Amino acid sequence: MSQTICQRILLKLSGEALMSETGGSIDPDIVQRLAQEVKDLCDAGIQVGLVIGGGNILRGAEKASEGLNRVTSDQMGMLATVINALAMQDALEYLGQPVRVMTALKINQVCEDYIRRRAVRHLEKGRVAIFAAGTGNPFFTTDTAASLRAIEIDAQLMIKATKVKGVYSADPNKVADAVFYPRLTYDEAIDQRLNVMDTTALVLCRDNNLPMRVMNIFEPGAVMRLMRGEDIGSLIVRN
Repeated sequence: MSQTICQRILLKLSGEALMSETGGSIDPDIVQRLAQEVKDLCDAGIQVGLVIGGGNILRGAEKASEGLNRVTSDQMGMLATVINALAMQDALEYLGQPVRVMTALKINQVCEDYIRRRAVRHLEKGRVAIFAAGTGNPFFTTDTAASLRAIEIDAQLMIKATKVKGVYSADPNKVADAVFYPRLTYDEAIDQRLNVMDTTALVLCRDNNLPMRVMNIFEPGAVMRLMRGEDIGSLIVRN
């Protein structure tokens, strides 16, 4: 087994990463491919915490803008993340990878309550820990939940999985001359409003000195290459 740069990571996936090209909310083939990437990390001895957004099913902020109460819409969004977490759990179990879904909401018939010490124990035993339902509170994004969980479980690195190479000055799919940032600080990301994550999530990472790597999850094997020392995507650090 080759040496890896981290023993424990938090991987943040957007809900949109699970969508099919035809618009279906969850594409089984994509979920299975992502599950295989996660299993490969576990097979290499890396402990993996996972947070998946719910935007492929429902975005609370968007529903609130349409007239739904913001607290209610955010709670609906939290349940969407539980659905995605269960889909990923099923895919990982199909591959023979032990996994637990832990949720900030009490849904005991479906998954475990989030308890930090239990989550760490799952990781130590080689299980993937999927953290669902955000922080359990409205007005907080799953990006913020990912930052919080990463800090709580003492992750050495948070990986923000996207559809592009890393952090750019603008959307590279819309702006041809967008500048790519291979390395930057959290203050630079905040001051320049680069839309890496929401400000709360960035501040949490900055104040707790948690490095973040932003990279393209759709490049096969990229996460494993990163773990083996290859410089992939954009690195965000405190200083």
